[in-house]
Amino acid sequence: MVDQANIGRVLSFLREWDRGDGTARSRMLSTFLTRSAGRTLHELELEFAQVASLFLARLTTWMRLTYMFGTFLGMQLKAIGIFLSASSHDQYLMEFLEDGGVLTLLDILGHSQSKEENKTEALRLLLIVSNAGRKYKEIICESHGVKVIAECLAKSNTDETQETAWALLESISHGNPKYQNQIYKGLIALLTCTSPKAQQLVLHTLHTVQFKMKTAHHSIIEPLLNMLRSLHLEVQDGAINLIVDLRCYDVRPLLLNGLVALLRPTKEGVQHHMYMEESEMIKMTGSLPVFVQQAAAAKAIRLLTKESQEVSHELLSLGVIQHLLYAMGNREHADAQIQACLALEHFVRSYPAIEEHVQKGIGSTLFAAFMHQADTLYMSMDETQAEILLTNKVYITEV
Repeated sequence: MVDQANIGRVLSFLREWDRGDGTARSRMLSTFLTRSAGRTLHELELEFAQVASLFLARLTTWMRLTYMFGTFLGMQLKAIGIFLSASSHDQYLMEFLEDGGVLTLLDILGHSQSKEENKTEALRLLLIVSNAGRKYKEIICESHGVKVIAECLAKSNTDETQETAWALLESISHGNPKYQNQIYKGLIALLTCTSPKAQQLVLHTLHTVQFKMKTAHHSIIEPLLNMLRSLHLEVQDGAINLIVDLRCYDVRPLLLNGLVALLRPTKEGVQHHMYMEESEMIKMTGSLPVFVQQAAAAKAIRLLTKESQEVSHELLSLGVIQHLLYAMGNREHADAQIQACLALEHFVRSYPAIEEHVQKGIGSTLFAAFMHQADTLYMSMDETQAEILLTNKVYITEV
């Protein structure tokens, strides 16, 4: 039996709440949170008994009416979190949703004046909602939650908020087939964000989501190839892993064309390339990001050819050998030379006909040095040899 005295105390608490202004309510809420800290959720449920729903409804309404001012938002979110984390949270979740709770949390994320710590707390509550099951994930998506959460991840300036937003996107991407395509496109749109941390997290989730898709959207290619310019190795590795995954999808021709083109940057790209990172525009002398991209493209090509002979033949048809030789001659960026050498070595050792063509094209001396130790060729390469590579006419389209 529920203690009648408890019910009386809680009803008295609610009457005082209804009569109080914002300051009085915040004082009462602070007391509630202090008492909650030292007690189990079960004990709190017993105390509030049948009237717990009445208090949650008041909290949700108060938050909806005042969140844009932010004065009491931190306490409101923490208190609501106590109810949503309770053992009988299904009942509270439904009541919270019926009172517009999810929409309010998403509004908090999109509100320009919301503090980062309040956004993080709102994301945590949405994560509780999402983890409760498929119908709850669908409610978040129906409320345009994917776009709001994605923007929060892209624009946030704290690791905690970004990681919580990412965890939420991960959660709604699992067991949510109705909105799988919407989530997939939302993740692709996030590839253009400028935060390296956000890029790394998005690539991780996109790798998982892409695996569930029967096709790949063509819009993924350009931003993915642009990510190869990143000076952050975690981002670059994530992009290369996803590129290797995409070899099995219908966008492969577009992807391979793009990779081969990156081996030979345009003069305009080399001379005038501007690199955006962490909201600062930095002009890189010698166009470092373009050369980093060149090296990453060569690495991706090597990994792709090791995975599939069919892909190797498609790359050959695009003139990849001539482009790899060109990249080997880039004395301004050692890693571009190393990665291009390693990729070319794979082709040469796999196809004898290519070995013969390359030897004729670049001369016996340079070829012998290349075959001896491809990854250190750049260390002994002189200007004349680099020029031979940059102006090579080796064009092999099939073997």
